[in-house]
Amino acid sequence: MNLFLDDERNPMDVTWVNLPLCHWTIVRSYDEFTAAIRENGLPEVISFDHDLGEEAYTHAFANNLEFFNYTAVKEKTGYDCAMWLVNYCLDRRIALPKYYVHTMNPIGAENIIKLFESYQRFDYEA
Repeated sequence: MNLFLDDERNPMDVTWVNLPLCHWTIVRSYDEFTAAIRENGLPEVISFDHDLGEEAYTHAFANNLEFFNYTAVKEKTGYDCAMWLVNYCLDRRIALPKYYVHTMNPIGAENIIKLFESYQRFDYEA
């Protein structure tokens, strides 16, 4: 399974990231994301959007995409999905799947990537 997280776009719409040509399971929200992994196990590849709803878009643009205050947004974001994924892998002491970050939100993308880079430094096999 390959998982594509985005509230609006489909994988073929993403032209700014070189996503693999494969079958994607599309999930549109945090709840769909976590359910897909709980039901099917860890995907081989995941591609992340950050802003998963109108509230996240509004917050991001109100702050000129310079800062994202996660406590100010009630909707779950792609970063929340990434944190859930890290905890899922940490609990099982397994590596993250291959991932892409296709969000157009540069601060959100940086936050997701930094989270994953931090986890990848963890010795989950020890």
